[in-house]
Amino acid sequence: MGIFSKLFGKKDNKPEIEERTVLNMKVGDIVTYDLEDYEVTGKIEYRDSGYKWTAYQLLKGRDSIWLSAEMDDELEVGIYQKIQLPVTEPFPKTLEYDGTTYYLNEDGQAQVTGFGRSEPLSGRQVHYGDYIDDEEEKFLSVENWGSEIEVSAGYPIKEYEIKIIAGSY
Repeated sequence: MGIFSKLFGKKDNKPEIEERTVLNMKVGDIVTYDLEDYEVTGKIEYRDSGYKWTAYQLLKGRDSIWLSAEMDDELEVGIYQKIQLPVTEPFPKTLEYDGTTYYLNEDGQAQVTGFGRSEPLSGRQVHYGDYIDDEEEKFLSVENWGSEIEVSAGYPIKEYEIKIIAGSY
């Protein structure tokens, strides 16, 4: 590199790409899980009484799953998929799905902030209920958005089971 290039050359001011984890993924990132690649197309941040957790919409073709991540006493990560299960308010203490009984573990009201496809949810409040089976290996997530109640079935995974490739800065 010559002296003129040093003096008058363009400076490369590209921002550093932040290493991605399940707690800081962004819309546009690519997630590999179970030998499949998914694009993060939506992200919802939930807040309830100072507690925060995040759900990422992962899309492969027309198939969509949700990856949930929260830091409680330790990192908890789960994969969820929407199911058809009629639930009404008030949320019941138990739910039956696919031969398994689930017990209401926690419920409350959360403020949400959405990104990407989930951006229209920003500013809304959701009534949520988290259910768990006896073995703590299966979960149901129930969310009342006011106009509809959505139910998703899930299971825990370990963070090392997914690989994240940053799609943006």
